[in-house]
Amino acid sequence: MSEHSTENPIILYEDDHLMIIDKPSGLLSVADGYDPTLPHIRSVIEPRVGRVWMVHRLDKETSGVMLIARNEDVHRKLNEDFRLKKIEKIYHGLVAPVPTWREKDIQLSLQADADRKHRTRVTEHGGKPAHSVCRVIKWYACGVLMEIKIHSGISHQIRAHLRAFDLALLGDGLYNAGLPPQPFTAPRTMLHARILGFNHPETNEWLSFSASYPEDFRTAYTQLRMSTAQDTMI
Repeated sequence: MSEHSTENPIILYEDDHLMIIDKPSGLLSVADGYDPTLPHIRSVIEPRVGRVWMVHRLDKETSGVMLIARNEDVHRKLNEDFRLKKIEKIYHGLVAPVPTWREKDIQLSLQADADRKHRTRVTEHGGKPAHSVCRVIKWYACGVLMEIKIHSGISHQIRAHLRAFDLALLGDGLYNAGLPPQPFTAPRTMLHARILGFNHPETNEWLSFSASYPEDFRTAYTQLRMSTAQDTMI
């Protein structure tokens, strides 16, 4: 897979106030501080629709649904809703090894950019409160399909919270140190922003949007379903 996405985001919904897009993996949410020429959401969206305002971010490798404002007033209102935790954010991830639990309510404070590799770490002192609710959807021999609902927005929150329980997303080379070998090599970190729900900032109507799994996620999911415990014993 190319390091940089050649795909454009799919517009799932738009009106005069906001847009909902399905971000492909490999596309930056915001401009890169070291190389501003790299494609990012505004650089590929604005030539099509005019100026937009970013409300939140997804990591470069994460695919899925995102909310974008189309004017400053809506941007301010949506930022406030994110701050007040009024936005529903549900992710799906392919996780290994198999956890010992079906559901886990994780409330562990996190410190972003905590080491030389810019990882987020669980900390008892000086971190920010972070809350993730994890639920296993499907169990397989070497890993699971997991739903993660986050109630806060710390950088790498899902990856750091999973690592605190000796788990990692398939394809994640940053947070898997010291864990058992993954059952196969995934082309990227297998995390997908599946559902986003919010009150429309103008009408106050509750809206919910979902993004289908992209091809690479579906392929990895199929590999996970077919993998057996013996696959890791090489």
